Amino acid sequence: MKAEIAAILLAAGALAAPSEKAPRKSAAACSSAVKLDASTNVWTKYKLHPNTFYRSEVNAAVEAMSDSSLKSKAAKVADVGSFLWLDSIANIAKFDDAISDLPCENILGLVIYDLPGRDCAAKASNGELAYNEISKYKSQYIDPIVAKLKANPNSAFALIIEPDSLPNLVTNADLTTCRQSKSAYEEGVAYALKQLNLPNVVMYIDAGHGGWLGWDANLKPGAEELAKVYKNAGSPKQVRGFATNIAGWNAWDLSPGEFSSASDAKYNSCQNEKTYVQKFGAALKTAGHPNHAIVDTGRNAVTGLREEWGNWCNVNGAGFGVRPTSSTGDSLADAFVWGKPGGESDGTSDSSATRYDSFCGKPDAFQPSPEAGEWNQAYFEMLLQNAKPSF
Repeated sequence: MKAEIAAILLAAGALAAPSEKAPRKSAAACSSAVKLDASTNVWTKYKLHPNTFYRSEVNAAVEAMSDSSLKSKAAKVADVGSFLWLDSIANIAKFDDAISDLPCENILGLVIYDLPGRDCAAKASNGELAYNEISKYKSQYIDPIVAKLKANPNSAFALIIEPDSLPNLVTNADLTTCRQSKSAYEEGVAYALKQLNLPNVVMYIDAGHGGWLGWDANLKPGAEELAKVYKNAGSPKQVRGFATNIAGWNAWDLSPGEFSSASDAKYNSCQNEKTYVQKFGAALKTAGHPNHAIVDTGRNAVTGLREEWGNWCNVNGAGFGVRPTSSTGDSLADAFVWGKPGGESDGTSDSSATRYDSFCGKPDAFQPSPEAGEWNQAYFEMLLQNAKPSF
C-alpha cells in the first residue's frame, strides 16, 4: 500500500526544472490588472485558492483509502484553500500549474522559503543553499519568482516571507549556524520584500508564534528585527504585516492557554495566538512596521498534545482547524489561513537520516514520519478524523 501511495503521489507531483517560458495564464484571470491595496484587508474580497498541487496530493490520498465515509470527507479537503510552498529552486515550477486555474475572485497563496542556511536552528527542514550563497538566492530563486508574478498581472497573490528566519535571529543568535546565516537572512529577506513589491501582491513576514517571539523579553527585539529588515528594503508598500503560527499548533483564543500552568508561564503573556497578534502587533507599530496578521489554523484544532511548547514536529493527535476565512473577530487579524498543507511531514522520525531532528523523535511526535515535505498518509487521515469543525 505504501508503494502504491508513493507511486500515485509521484505521478501527481512530478516536477520539471523551472520553465524559461512564460507561465500559463489562467483562463479565469481578471480582465484587467489587479491592484491590491495593502492598507486594507484583501481577504474580505479574495478567497484563498485551493491550489492544484495540494489538490493532487489530497486526491491521491483519497484514492488510497478504502473507507467510503473517510474518502467522502477527505475529498472535501481538496477544496480548501492553502498556501503553496516554493521551498526550492526546482519547486518554482509548481507555480505554472497553480496559476493555470486561478479565478479572478481567488488569491494564490505562496510561501517564499529558500534562504541561504535556511532553518539555522533545526535540521529537518534545512534548505539547499549554503549560508554564503546569497547571490544564488537572489538570481536563481527570488528573481524567477518575480518574473512569474510580473507575467501574471491580472491575478492576485498573497506571500508569506521566509518562515522561521528572522525569529531565529532573535532567539537563536548564540548558535554558530544562525550567526553564520544572519547577514544572508537580513539581506535576503530585504531583497525579497523589495523585488516582490508588486501591485498584485500582498506580503506578510513570518514572525513565529506566541510561544516563540511572544515571550515578554522577545516582543520588542522581535518587532525591531522585522522592522529593521522592512526599512532596509525601503518600507515596501505591499507589506501588510506578519504571519503567525505557520505550520504551528497554537490555539487562536484558548483561555487559559495550553501552557499557562507551566513554571515559566509568568514570563509569557501571549498564551494564545490572539493575544500574540495584539501584543506583537502593538510592538510592530511602535517599531514602524505594518502590523496586521494572518494566522495558520490548518492543524491547530486539538490542544494539550505537546509535552513542551517548543515541540513542533508532526504533533501526534492533531486535527485540521478552522477553514480559511476573513471572519476572525479581531481587527488586527486579517484572516485565518491554511499555511502548512496538512499531510505533508514536518520532518523524518528516522534517527539514522541525515536530516533527522530530535524533535521528530519525541514522544509527542507522530511516528513513523517521512522527510520534511513528503506525504504521510496516516497523518493526513488522523488530521481528518480529528478535524474541528469536522468535514
